[in-house]
Amino acid sequence: MAGFARSDSTSEAPDPRPARVVRIRKYESGDAEGLFEAASESIEHVFPWLEWCHPGYRLQQASEWVKRCDSLWKDGREYNFAIVDGSNRILGGCGLNQIRHEHRLANLGYWVRRSEIGRGVATAAVQELTRFAFSETNLIRLEIVVAVANEASQRVANKAGAVREGVLAARLLLHGKPHDAVLYALLRPKRSAHREPNENRSRKETDS
Repeated sequence: MAGFARSDSTSEAPDPRPARVVRIRKYESGDAEGLFEAASESIEHVFPWLEWCHPGYRLQQASEWVKRCDSLWKDGREYNFAIVDGSNRILGGCGLNQIRHEHRLANLGYWVRRSEIGRGVATAAVQELTRFAFSETNLIRLEIVVAVANEASQRVANKAGAVREGVLAARLLLHGKPHDAVLYALLRPKRSAHREPNENRSRKETDS
C-alpha cells in the first residue's frame, strides 16, 4: 500500500445519518483485514486519485502496509493513522509523508471508505491529524495537494481550515498522466512556532 501522496475523492456532501464519532490512531497488528475491507469497497472512488487502491488490491498488501507503517514511524519518515469509529471499525486512513525535516514540512493525505462518505469523517480526521503534527512533531507547514478534478477532497481541505494557495501545473502524475493540482496549506500557529514538540520535551525530561 503506497503512502498518502494525495488527497482522495472523499465526498463531504450532507448525509442524513448522525455524524460519526471519529478518532485517528496508529495502525495495529490486527488491522489488515479491516483495512482490506475498507479499501475493497472504495476502489471505484479512491483509485482515480490514489493508485494503491486498485482493483487487484489484496489482503497481503494491506498486511504489508500495516507492518511497514511501524518502521516508517520509528524512523520519522512517515506518520500514518487509521481513521476509526467508536467501535474501532476502520473508516479510512490519513497520514503525514514526504517529510522534509530541513524545512519542517510534510504532505498530508487522507481517504475514507465509500460507506462513510458525507459524514464529516475526513474533515474530523484532518483536523485531528493537524493537531498531532503541531503538538507532537516540530513541523511548521503541512501541504495538501489535490488534483483539480478532485472537487470532493478540495471541500475536505476547505472545511478542515486549510488555506488554498493556488494551482500548480502538472503537479501530480496519475495513471501515467500529468494533472494540475490545487495546493492547500496548514500552518503551525505563530505562538507555538518555536516550541519543542511534546515528544522531544518528554525525552529530555526522561533523560534528565
